[in-house]
Amino acid sequence: TRPPAKPDPRCLTGRALCVSKASRTALWMVDGKVRTAMDVRFGSAYTPTREGQFKVNFKSRHHRSTIYHTPMPYAMFFSRGQAVHYSADFAARGYAGASHGCVNVRDKAKIAKVFAEIRPGDKVIVYK
Repeated sequence: TRPPAKPDPRCLTGRALCVSKASRTALWMVDGKVRTAMDVRFGSAYTPTREGQFKVNFKSRHHRSTIYHTPMPYAMFFSRGQAVHYSADFAARGYAGASHGCVNVRDKAKIAKVFAEIRPGDKVIVYK
């Protein structure tokens, strides 16, 4: 895993998936303590990943994009179709590619662990 950024202050209370664009990492945090750290990638300039404070709207273990017709395993949706999810493409090609706005995770075991623990309503913070 890449070295994570200092967590945004909004991540230090409660349950939060803290996503740093600068470090390209996500931290699953509970009450200010890091439970899991993961490498992530984002959308391209044409389909950027939104920044801000969101909540997990719903989870879908075996999701498939209805727009791009691609698998989105362990999807945790947070903003109008954008989700944090596992990406086989990211696992295979690394940062050579990009998502269509989602936060891609390349470590399947780590995202499966977070998916099992995170609940609808938990915070998702995406920041620079």
